[in-house]
Amino acid sequence: MIAFLKGKLVHKEPTFTIIEVNGIGYHVNISLNTFSEIKDKESIQLSTYLQVREDAHILYGFSNAAEKSMFQNLIGVNGVGPSTAMVILSYLPPRELQQAIITENVGALQAVKGIGGKTAQRIILELKDKLRKEPATDATGFGGIQHNTMRQEALTALMTLGIGKAAAEKSIDTVLKKSGNTISLEELVKLALKNA
Repeated sequence: MIAFLKGKLVHKEPTFTIIEVNGIGYHVNISLNTFSEIKDKESIQLSTYLQVREDAHILYGFSNAAEKSMFQNLIGVNGVGPSTAMVILSYLPPRELQQAIITENVGALQAVKGIGGKTAQRIILELKDKLRKEPATDATGFGGIQHNTMRQEALTALMTLGIGKAAAEKSIDTVLKKSGNTISLEELVKLALKNA
C-alpha cells in the first residue's frame, strides 16, 4: 500500500495531478478540494489510497487526513465506489459532508451530480452513527480525525500490552476527556496504562 507521495508537482488539473518522486511520475486522482489546496505549490505531499482492480491500479490523493478518512468512510458504503466518493468530496469538503450526514441532510447529498435519493439515504444511514462518534474536524481538516487516529493507535498499543479492549477504551476515553487534544500519543498510552 502506498500511504503517501512526496515530490515535485509536475502537472495538475482539477481531477488529477502528476507527482514526480525520484524520477517516477505518479498519476494521482484528486478532488476539487485537494486541487484548490495544492494549486500554487511546486512540491507537495499527498496522502494516498491505492485501488487495485483486475485491469488497473489507481491512486487517489488527498491534501489532508480528514479528506482521506472521509473518502474511506464513503467507499465503505454499499454502492459508493472511489470515483463517486471523489465526486462527493469535490462538491462538499469533509467538514460540510460530515455535518450533512450527521444532520441527515439528504438534499445536500442529492445536490452532488450522480447521487440520487436512495444513495444519499444509504450514505446517511450507514455513516451517521460512525461520524457522530468522531469529533468534527477543525478548519485545517485534521482535528477530529487526528484525535480519533491517536485514540485508535493508543487502543492498539494497550491491547498489545495485554489489556482488554473494553478496559483500554474506557481508560483512553477518560484520559482524553481530561486532556482534550493537547496530549501526545506517548502520554496518552502512559496515562491510560496507569488507569487501566
